[in-house]
Formats: sequence, C-alpha cells, structure tokens
Amino acid sequence: MEIVVAKDPPQGFDLSITVPSQYPAGLLITDLKRIIDSYTRSHTDNNTIQVWLENAQEDDSEQLKELSLYPYRDLLQMRCKLPISIDGIETRSFLRGTDEAAFLEVNSRAFHWHPEQGTLNLKKLTAIFEEDWFEEEGFLIHEIGERLAGFCWTKVHSKDTETFGEIFAIAVDPEFHGNGIGKSLTASGLHHLTDKGISIGLLYVESDNLPAIRIYEQIGFTIHTTNRAFRNRH
Repeated sequence: MEIVVAKDPPQGFDLSITVPSQYPAGLLITDLKRIIDSYTRSHTDNNTIQVWLENAQEDDSEQLKELSLYPYRDLLQMRCKLPISIDGIETRSFLRGTDEAAFLEVNSRAFHWHPEQGTLNLKKLTAIFEEDWFEEEGFLIHEIGERLAGFCWTKVHSKDTETFGEIFAIAVDPEFHGNGIGKSLTASGLHHLTDKGISIGLLYVESDNLPAIRIYEQIGFTIHTTNRAFRNRH
C-alpha cells in the first residue's frame, strides 16, 4: 500500500498525489508532508498541489488542514449487484484504427468540463490501449445513422478473491441528449460484464452530477465510498 505520485498531473496542477484506501492514519500527514516538501524543494514557489484520498473519512479534512490542503471535489464510487433487469441498447465493439477520431470528438464534447477525461487525446488513448486491462470487446459503441452517438467503456478489476466490473467511462454526444440513451447504454455495459461472469458492477461519478446519480440509482447503484480531492488553493 503506497502513496502514488502522478507522472502526468491533470491540467491546473503541478503535483497530484493519490492516497489509497485504508492508508495508516498515523502516517498520513508525515508521509504527505515528506512528498510535498521533496517536490517543492526542487521546484519554483507557488506550486498548485492536489491530494486524492480514496475512501475518505470525515476527520480527514481536519488532518489535511495541517498541510494547508482543503477539500474541493468528491468522487462517489457507486456499486450494484449484477445482473440487472433493465434492457440495454444496441452496441458494437470499438475498432482500433477506425473509431479513434469519432470517439475523441464525442468524448471532447461530452467531457469538456472534466479535468481528466476532458483532456483525453490520441496519445493518451493509445497509451490506454497498451494497458493490460484494455479489451476492445468491452469498449461499447452506440451509433445512430452511422454516427457515434455514445459509448460505454468497461473495465474488469480482479482484487484478492473478488472480481469487479467497472463502467470506466460513459457518455452520450450532447446532440443526442434527452433520448434516454445514457441509461440504456449503461445497462448494455452492465450486461456485458454480467456475460463475463461478474456479479458486482461499479462506477465513479462526481457528487454534484445529480442527473447522472439519479439514473444510476434507478438502475440499482448505491453509494459505496467517497474519494475526496484536496488542494492548496481555493
């Protein structure tokens, strides 16, 4: 269990740190201070720093005040049991070498506001393709009139004796909003994970994205944990 320092911090940050769930509370402040001090000694002043705490607890905010870090963003992990009873929508698998441009265009429009997903480009996408977990069959594309109208990208996690199926990224082109595609597309991703023998689905959603949270609750998702981001500037 180690604290992770991002090699490529998200836009707007000079240093981004992630603390895994159940990191020893007695070591948290000391270890974060050591990492931050090591970075700031070798960089110019006025660095913008971000710290993510996985499965954050209520008293964490008080602790991080010692480092002048303050909460600004909550990311909810939601889970559901599989299978679900909601029907999906027609999809096909992503085709490498064919779908990159159309996908990136829709992703950019759908996530223009998102600090991580919104900066996805061909270089970053190609790097993801090379990761061990990536598989084309789990990257589902929905088309309307030969246009890419939405996507549901799934990811399988194996941890200890459990296997989880994640909705890694899902979006509908804004031009097709209001047609109920998002809910059906999520269901398609969950059906795909069920077909792989997975019994627990999960996803991450911003805590202030209430329309998405309502849809996920209708499908059967409930909040499992909260990942909380802190920064040193308001």
